[in-house]
Amino acid sequence: MRSSNPVFSRRGFSRDNGYAGFNAAPQAGGPAVGTQANPYAQQGGNPYAQNPYAQQGQQYGAPPQAPVTTGRMTMDDVVMRSAMTLGTVTVGAVLAWALLPVSSTSYGLAIGSALVAFVLAMVQSFKRKASPALILGYAAFEGVFLGVISEMYNERWSGAPFQAVLGTMAVAGATLLVYKAGWIRVTARYARIGMAIAIAFVVVMAVNLLLVAFGVAGDGGLRSMGPLGAIVGILAILIGAFFLTLDFKQIEDGIAYGAPREEAWLAAFGLTMTLVWIYVEMLRLVAIFSSND
Repeated sequence: MRSSNPVFSRRGFSRDNGYAGFNAAPQAGGPAVGTQANPYAQQGGNPYAQNPYAQQGQQYGAPPQAPVTTGRMTMDDVVMRSAMTLGTVTVGAVLAWALLPVSSTSYGLAIGSALVAFVLAMVQSFKRKASPALILGYAAFEGVFLGVISEMYNERWSGAPFQAVLGTMAVAGATLLVYKAGWIRVTARYARIGMAIAIAFVVVMAVNLLLVAFGVAGDGGLRSMGPLGAIVGILAILIGAFFLTLDFKQIEDGIAYGAPREEAWLAAFGLTMTLVWIYVEMLRLVAIFSSND
């Protein structure tokens, strides 16, 4: 199952094309779940798991391994594509910071870049196959947006972008550690509850933005620079960590079930969007805490 929303798009890989691939394969540090029935499974086999020994592997609770052939997604593919997309974001951000002085013009350019990045992400989300050009284009425009707003935050709160980068790395590293240790199990129920919370959060933030725009809610409403804004920011970062666990499961299942190599671009795309989400929220959180010092 794959959402058409680029923010919530998580393409999974499982034997039965189940609910985003969740509950399809065991995680490290936990019991195998390969023999459990998936109530969200679609009829039909996994097109990526053409393994004559798959049934035998499932019998012993282990994820079926794809046959040793070329063109299969590997961890090296995911790392390389992720490095390319995140590197493009970084280059775009550095160039925007260096070449665009803080002004109303640069702010308008940042908003325009964010809109273009959103459109490219939407187009990619509706495509059945990964398009490296769209994904790298998204990363470039997202980088311009991040570069401008990071410079703006740095003008007022010196060092905030650097602290936000460190915070994003810390959240990503901690989430990966918790996931690999098996302390979080990405099941269909976990995904449903988390997605419901995430969607509700986005809807509430959209309503809050409208109220602020029409002057109903002053001082940013729920996005104020006070304690309430800090609580909302922490919740947003936790939602970002939730998205990371879905990304990790997507990658794990894609490798285990022999997804095509091109799917590594989708994994990199999802990771990039999630890390951008966390960075932006971390940037606001740093600013809030700096303002209250």
